[in-house]
Amino acid sequence: MGMLCAVSFNRYGRLYYLDPGEFRPQVGDRVLVPTDDGPEVAECVWAAQWVTEETAGFPKLAGLADDDDLRRDELLRRRKAEAKVAAKRLIREHGLPMKVVAVDHVLAAAEGTGDRTTVYFTAPHRVDFRSLVRDLGATLHCRVELRQLSARDSARVQGGIGSCGRDLCCATFLNDFEPVTIRMAKDQDLPLNPLRISGACGRLMCCLKYEHPLYAEGGTSYPSPGQRVETADGQAKVVSRHPPSETVVVRQLTGGETKRCSLSEVCGSRQAYEERPHPAEPSLSPRAE
Repeated sequence: MGMLCAVSFNRYGRLYYLDPGEFRPQVGDRVLVPTDDGPEVAECVWAAQWVTEETAGFPKLAGLADDDDLRRDELLRRRKAEAKVAAKRLIREHGLPMKVVAVDHVLAAAEGTGDRTTVYFTAPHRVDFRSLVRDLGATLHCRVELRQLSARDSARVQGGIGSCGRDLCCATFLNDFEPVTIRMAKDQDLPLNPLRISGACGRLMCCLKYEHPLYAEGGTSYPSPGQRVETADGQAKVVSRHPPSETVVVRQLTGGETKRCSLSEVCGSRQAYEERPHPAEPSLSPRAE
C-alpha cells in the first residue's frame, strides 16, 4: 500500500502514474517528472492519495516546478512550435511525401553538447530525407533527427476519438500493441466491413482483443447463428450471440419477432444435443466376459 498521483504532459493526454514521495501535489499543480532527458514539467490531474496497490515499481516525483522550470518549459514549447512550422515548410519545398506528426526538442544538458530536435513523421514508403535534415539543421541551428512512425504509433502520438466516442485506447492507457487478427472479428460475429472494424490508424481496432477470450472460451456452448432452437414462444432461429452478457438474439419462425434471450432459456436443437458428448450410462448388469 502506498500513495500515487497522476500527471499529464498535455491537456487530455496520456496519464502517467508516479509515487509522490515526500510531495503532496494537488490538481492543477505543475510538477517535475523524471525522464531520460532530465526532469520535465507536467500537470497534476489526480492529487496524491493512498491506494491499495503496491507502489514500489512506480517512478518517483522529482519535485514541484518553480519559476525557472516553468520558463524552461515555455521555451521548450516555443522551440517545438518553431521546429514544426520549419519542418512543414521545408518538406513542402523539397516535395517529399511526408507528414509531420510530432516534434520533440531537448535543451543542451551540458555546455558543448547542443540542443537536439527530433521530428516524427509518417510516409507511405521509405523517404530519402538527407537534404531535408541538412536544411532543418541550418534553419534551427541544432542537431536534427527524423524518425518515421507506423500507422499505429502515429495514432498514439496524435490522439483522437474512436468510433465508440471515447479517446483512443492507444493514446490513453495502452502501453504495447498486441497482435489483432481478422479471426477475432469472425469469432465475435462482427461484420467484416473494414470501415466497421478499423480504427483511426486504418488498422484493425485494438478493442477487438478485449472480449475475444469470452468468445473463444465460451463460444462452444452457444448455438451458432442460423441454428434453430426451442424457446418459450416456440421455434426460433439464432441471429447473434453475446457471451459477455450470456445472451443470444433469436428471431421467431412464426411472426418474425426478434428478441434477446438468456442462454439458459434457449434449448439447443436435437442435432446439437446428439453431437454433444454425454457421459456413458452405467450398466445395470455386469458385462459377460
